[in-house]
Amino acid sequence: MLQLLFGFVFLAAVSQLVSLTGAQSECPLQLDPQRVVVRYGGSVAVNCNTSVLHKGMGWEASEGRVSMTKNQSLITWRVSNLREWDITTHCFINSNNSTQCQVDLPVTVYKTPDSVFISTVYHRGPMTEGQQYELQCDVHNVAPVQYLTVKWYKGQTLLNQTNFDDTIKTPVNKTVTLLIRPDRADDGAEYWCEAELDLGAEGPQPHPTNSAKPLNVEVYYKPKHSNSTETIIQDDKVMLDCTVKANPAPTYTWDHLKEKISSSVLKSSELSPGKYTCTATNTLGRDSKVFIVKSTGYRSTFWTVLIFFHLLVTLIIVI
Repeated sequence: MLQLLFGFVFLAAVSQLVSLTGAQSECPLQLDPQRVVVRYGGSVAVNCNTSVLHKGMGWEASEGRVSMTKNQSLITWRVSNLREWDITTHCFINSNNSTQCQVDLPVTVYKTPDSVFISTVYHRGPMTEGQQYELQCDVHNVAPVQYLTVKWYKGQTLLNQTNFDDTIKTPVNKTVTLLIRPDRADDGAEYWCEAELDLGAEGPQPHPTNSAKPLNVEVYYKPKHSNSTETIIQDDKVMLDCTVKANPAPTYTWDHLKEKISSSVLKSSELSPGKYTCTATNTLGRDSKVFIVKSTGYRSTFWTVLIFFHLLVTLIIVI
C-alpha cells in the first residue's frame, strides 16, 4: 500500500514537470530583439509582446524591472544608463489557467580597451639578425574577454591571433606575446597588435578595434654581396662598385692598390688589368668581392696592329 502511494506521488511530480516544461517551451511571448549587445553605460530597450489573453505580464530584471501589468499585449524593458555587467532579465506572463512562463533575454554588456600597448620583453635597442626576440601586447580594461581577439601584424601582414575562453564578464587586462626571429629584410619593419571585439550580428558593425602604436624594428646584419666575383671590361664609363647593404654601415678596404682607399667605388679606367679585392666590414662581420679587370678588345687589336706595322717597317728598312 505504501509503495502504491509513493508511485502516485512520483507520477504526479513527473506530470507537473512535463507540464511546466511544455509551458516553458510554448510560452506565448515574443522578444524584439531576442538578444541585445550594449556598451557599458549605454541605453537599451526591448519589447515583449503576446497575442493571448492573460492575467498579467511583466519584466523581472536586476536593473530596470517592469511591474506586472494586465490588459496589455506589449511591455518594454528599458534602461537609459546600463551599469551592471552581469545582468539577468526575462519577460514573464501569467496565463488564464494560473500557470506562469517566461522567456529569458541574453544581454551582453561590453567595453572597448582603455589602451593597447606593444613592447619588447627584456630587450632594448637594435635587434641582431637571426636571434630570437619576444614582443608583448598589453590590452587594458576590456570586457567581456571571451569575445576578444588579439591580432599581430608586420606591416599589413597578419602574423598570428589569440582568442580567450574566459567567461568573466567584468573588465580585465590581457597580455599576449609573439616570438620573432628578424632578418635583414625586417630592418625598418613595423610590428603592431590590435584588439578586436567580435560581439556577433547584434553587436556594432564593423567590430570595435583598438590598435597599438607600431613598434619600428631596427635590425643589425653583416655585409653580404649578391655575388663574390665580377668581371669588368676596362672603360672610361665603367666603375668597380663594392657598395653593399649592412647595418651598421660598413667600411671598405681594397687590396692590391698602391694607396689606401676607403671608398666603395673605383673607376676602372684608372686601373691596370688584374684582380682587385674589396672587403666590406662592420661590427657583425665582413664579406669580400673580387673584381677582374680586363682590357678592351679594340685596344688589344690596336697595339697588335701597331707592333706588326712597326716590325714590317723595320724589316723593309733592313732590306
